Amino acid sequence: MPVFKVSLFMPAVHVVIWAILLAIPAFIFHNAPGGSGVPGAFFFFTNLYHVGLFYVNTFFLYPRLMTRRRWPLYLLSLVLILAGSYYGKLSIMQVWAPDIAVTPFIRRLLFFPPVAFLMASFVYSLVRDRIRLDRIEKERRAERLAAEVKFLRQQISPHFLFNMMTNMVSLARQGSPLLEPSLIKLSELLRYSLYESGDGKILLSSEVALVRNFVDLQQLRFGEDVEIRMDMPDPGTGAVIEPMLLIPFVENAFKHGIGMVKHAFIHVELRWEGSELYFMVSNNYNKDSLVKDKSPGIGLANTRSRLELLYPGRHKLRITDKDEIYTVELNLVLS
Repeated sequence: MPVFKVSLFMPAVHVVIWAILLAIPAFIFHNAPGGSGVPGAFFFFTNLYHVGLFYVNTFFLYPRLMTRRRWPLYLLSLVLILAGSYYGKLSIMQVWAPDIAVTPFIRRLLFFPPVAFLMASFVYSLVRDRIRLDRIEKERRAERLAAEVKFLRQQISPHFLFNMMTNMVSLARQGSPLLEPSLIKLSELLRYSLYESGDGKILLSSEVALVRNFVDLQQLRFGEDVEIRMDMPDPGTGAVIEPMLLIPFVENAFKHGIGMVKHAFIHVELRWEGSELYFMVSNNYNKDSLVKDKSPGIGLANTRSRLELLYPGRHKLRITDKDEIYTVELNLVLS
């Protein structure tokens, strides 16, 4: 039933508009003092002809001839239609009402209505084409968005897993007893990356758990060499978020906030108010080691792109770099 109503809506609108437009001139001339002398039936049938001109121009002439190469032919067609309409109606009227004198007023009455209908048809066609092109552009934009998001998501998991495996190799070379608990944590992260971060959004609580596991894994690796402070209470909400959207900021902090850094620290904070998420990651770093880093990775670049694509107008990303302290703050409105 809804499809039936939608399919008849536009034709019904056209019928109502034409009924009103055809009734107005008939009413005016019927009540005009002295009148024009032209029979009312003549007005009715010629106006039906004008309505036909409207649709002939809309669905035949304009689409086929209003192009870069054919527009002179289009203008010529309109001129011929106007001339043919005028002389055709003049001949019909002389047969229909031979006693009526053809005054200048009558001539204008025969010539100008087709001009008005053709102009209305031209404007209608322009608006219709503009709407159609806007719809096509929106569909293309949506397709590009879906393709870009899919591409970015496919990049994130390998990038994330590559970094984690690098950490495991480092522990294995050290012969660290922390390797086993680290592998257990890693298995949980792998399960999340492979099975939970699919095509759809996930619960915010799952993303928070991922960040916690990642930080715990890094803490097993670095121990007391890095001051790690994490303030991430359970959101306690059914809000959903794009998977692996927060972890790149934490990855980046551990990548640059360790090594040649004295008194290294990494602080991670998350707050939730209403539908807005606040996420902050802060770390200190060594400028010399940062200059030597020739593999900046794709995590942050992808995350910026994902935020722009998936949360346009619903996020604020602020990055400050002062006195060798790098801070990322993200405000995000979730559903």
